[in-house]
Amino acid sequence: MTPAPTHPPAPAGGPGTYRDQWGIPHLWADSSDDLAFLQGMNVATDRSWQIELERWRSEGRTAEVLGAEVVAWDRFARQARLDDTARRCFENLDADTQRWCGQYVAGINQALADGLRGGPEFVESACAPEPWNPWTPLGVFLVHHILFSTFPNKLFRAHVARTLGDDAVSLFSIEAPVWSGSNAWAAHGSTTVSGLPLIAGDPHRLMELPGVYQQVRLACPDFDVIGFAFPGVPGLPHFAHTGHTAWAITNAMADYQDLFEEELRRVTDATGERIEARGAQGWEPAVVRAETITVRDGEPVTVEVIETPRGSVISEAPDGGALSLRFPARVEGRLGFEALLPLLRSRSVSEVEAAFDAWVEPVNSVVAGDTTGAVRHFVAGLVPQRNPANRRLPAPAFSARHGWDGQYVILPRMEVEQFAVSANDRAAGGGDAVALEFAPAHRALRIRGLLESASGPLSVDDMRAIHTDTLLGPWPLFRSVLSGLNADELSREASGLRSLLLEWDGRMDAGSHHAAVFAAWRGSLVRRLAQHAALAPLNEPTGYSPLFGPWLSVASRIGFALETLLVRGSELGISVGVEAAAALEDVSLEEPGLGSWSDRHTLLAVHVLPGPLAAAAPTAGLSGDTGCVLCTESLPGVDDRSFRGPVARYVWDLSERRKSRWIVPFGASGTPGHQHFADQLPLWTAGELAPVVTDWPELIKDTP
Repeated sequence: MTPAPTHPPAPAGGPGTYRDQWGIPHLWADSSDDLAFLQGMNVATDRSWQIELERWRSEGRTAEVLGAEVVAWDRFARQARLDDTARRCFENLDADTQRWCGQYVAGINQALADGLRGGPEFVESACAPEPWNPWTPLGVFLVHHILFSTFPNKLFRAHVARTLGDDAVSLFSIEAPVWSGSNAWAAHGSTTVSGLPLIAGDPHRLMELPGVYQQVRLACPDFDVIGFAFPGVPGLPHFAHTGHTAWAITNAMADYQDLFEEELRRVTDATGERIEARGAQGWEPAVVRAETITVRDGEPVTVEVIETPRGSVISEAPDGGALSLRFPARVEGRLGFEALLPLLRSRSVSEVEAAFDAWVEPVNSVVAGDTTGAVRHFVAGLVPQRNPANRRLPAPAFSARHGWDGQYVILPRMEVEQFAVSANDRAAGGGDAVALEFAPAHRALRIRGLLESASGPLSVDDMRAIHTDTLLGPWPLFRSVLSGLNADELSREASGLRSLLLEWDGRMDAGSHHAAVFAAWRGSLVRRLAQHAALAPLNEPTGYSPLFGPWLSVASRIGFALETLLVRGSELGISVGVEAAAALEDVSLEEPGLGSWSDRHTLLAVHVLPGPLAAAAPTAGLSGDTGCVLCTESLPGVDDRSFRGPVARYVWDLSERRKSRWIVPFGASGTPGHQHFADQLPLWTAGELAPVVTDWPELIKDTP
């Protein structure tokens, strides 16, 4: 067996920030605490606007800078007690982790004191960064993940149950592509060219600009790690290579957040006015406070923050009541940051697994390998043990049968002898023990099929090619719908369109005219279903906070549930064949002008850049689609542009770290106009990966 590698020696230039040709920061310091300080200084310099925006989000203060249109988020952040939860979790950290996180914040604040936290966005918005609190990184992490779980889906299910009946809820199953496209896979050394594991993957999130992940190297005498950091959060929690170990995660799709239907009442007596909530033991006092949101160019908004014994009230309910949110980080006063330092120091998969024992949320499916050849696949985080009905709909607060019992589900762990594949699917996420619904198995099955059908031992290039596979997983179902149509009942143009699609290979390639035609037909089908009389009641107001609008969009939800509706639409009185034929007629006259898929399917960067800086957002035509391994997600029937997709790609080689590869959609810098703001986009669009540099002499040190 190949011996474990030693870390490269310290750089001759001493502590500081070094960069490769892509501007990616490689940080060296004399201790882990000094390194955390340096990481904080670096991110405050490279991603100043980005991290300050996330800080404002965590504190519910974005309207101070961005105005009335973001008040809904600020109201939610305050009602959900994000900043208070972050503070509570920070105070409960062990002393070493607390000090280390504090050093990261000290580095951010030093950059501010040194005048390094400027940027055109601050000029355009006439605002300035402020010193961070010690717990701010935990708040930033919460911002990224509080809406990452399944509770918003419960709002839509509740709306379906009210408007169409309880039996209709399953017809909108999200066990079809829905806002999750992350992939991670591992190949055991017995299947690779080197004889040691390869780990690869691509997390899928909103295509934010600057990118949600920052490529970085963190090195000191204690460890030397490359990976992807969340700007504003210390360490490398999700994807990294230590030289001894490597790991990758996907969203396990676990259900660990509950919504409770609260009945509230106001009581006035000699002690004053208070709010009570009806629980299993009767009326209980709620914690109440008023907070004021400052609104740029607008009137201040007062928010009543209410916390019941179940959780924080985050929205009104259609029946005049309220909904409270319960989630493990708030209940336990832990977020999982205790795992971050042990991960950086890990030298075996056992140590990676042990580090993740401290993880709380979000619940992740983890694949990990090490230089001894071991590979493991496990699920990390806390899934509360409670009534399974809680996973489907908001639960009644007054019912003891729906409360949490303080216990957590035992999550699966397994040794890997050949391949591990995790793609938000049921098999990888732990099944019925952890969640109601998962992403469909299309991507997982396709990745495993590509791994198992390889003509020889697997290489880094083989892993890279899997990232960009464009075969549409649900195409056989759509094809069967088209095959079932009677061509004689179609117009000549629509019949020709059907024939064109039936000869297609199902690949969503950028240059494919067939893919463009398919997407146009699918979009028309979604719009027709959204207008169908059977689904019309869904268009009634939901009564929930406007923040949850994206999860409650009828056309979007029909598009996500389209596979289920094609199979079971008749249960609602929908004739799928009639609607599919009509959609062909809709599109048939457009067909010659539809062009290629990349004409319709372009990158839609989600950005918050004030004023004329918004024009800095780059775009490009894309391959892939929802349901492909290359999951460049769009909203069928709403918008074919891709707003979610692979926000990073990587291949970790355990035989020799410098053979590893990585890429992000944009670049290392967060400043519009900087040479490294979007210089990786051409490589990313083409499905290529940049080399990982490990030799310090090949890097250039930043001038102080």
